[in-house]
Amino acid sequence: MSDSDTPDCGHDSNDTFFGIRVASVFVILLTGSFGALFPVLARKSSWLRVPKSVFDFAKYFGSGVIIATAFIHLLSPALDELSSPCLSAAWLIYPYALALSLLSIMTIFITELVAFRWGTAKLKKLGVYHDPHGHNVGSHAAHGPEGDATPPQETKEVAIAGDGETGSMDNMPTDADALAHILGIAILEFGVLLHSVLIGLTLAVDPDFKTLFVVIVFHQMFEGLGLGSRLAYLDLPKRYRHVPVFAGFVYGLATPIGIAAGLGIRTTYNPNSAKASIVSGVLDALSSGVLIYTGLVELLAHEFLFNKDMAQRSNGHLAYAVVCMLLGTGIMALLGRWA
Repeated sequence: MSDSDTPDCGHDSNDTFFGIRVASVFVILLTGSFGALFPVLARKSSWLRVPKSVFDFAKYFGSGVIIATAFIHLLSPALDELSSPCLSAAWLIYPYALALSLLSIMTIFITELVAFRWGTAKLKKLGVYHDPHGHNVGSHAAHGPEGDATPPQETKEVAIAGDGETGSMDNMPTDADALAHILGIAILEFGVLLHSVLIGLTLAVDPDFKTLFVVIVFHQMFEGLGLGSRLAYLDLPKRYRHVPVFAGFVYGLATPIGIAAGLGIRTTYNPNSAKASIVSGVLDALSSGVLIYTGLVELLAHEFLFNKDMAQRSNGHLAYAVVCMLLGTGIMALLGRWA
């Protein structure tokens, strides 16, 4: 092997553009927070009248952003990191990135399945009918098409308004319902936050800073818009109404925290080392599974296949929704060319 083919696994600290790297903490804090919080605050605001069509666009666009993030910005880097020539031969004999992503998907599925069954049983004891679409406790999105069974006459059908459907909330255990929605937020945000911290760490030490900085500004704003558009449509009891705002604020902080950490250890941290490749590869792979499950099951299936409101819309509206989703997917996938 020639010297040019030898992998760079040694120390590679970089102090260029230090002032701009520090400024990037605040720039990305503002752009990321704006993307995540604007949809939430605009929907809650009485004076800022944003047309519903804008929220619809953001919701469908955001679904595409999240799905592209899972495959292009998480799973692909995980495959590269866990097949790095700097790793021992044991890491190269099995597709660990794909296995970890699969593990993450199955773990979330089983967690939601248990919560779904538990929540349905609790509701049944309280005499509250559970919508088979999964709009109730134990699930924050669709798990399958509606069955033919009709609720008993003495019970009350419940639907959560988060997806455009409304219904009677009598006898609804609001704390349990809120916990189900908060669980959904936590699952979605978990994958996004890990990814955001890692790209912040990369931005702080990467020698090709200028190009990466511009791309990550747009990356975080679009990803924040995807998350914020989902948070804006959550319908929680009054005492939990702060949760979407808090979730958006935490997202805005994630990448700046990663940048600050990277700047603090820039003289000792080597992004090309075997240890760094293993840590970032494992976290990226696990995060990709979270977002793949969330994007395909919770967002696409929920919005397009099992949503009664969408089923009643015109073909034109459906086509518009699909185009918005594809636009979000395409833009986020294109950004993967640089970051």
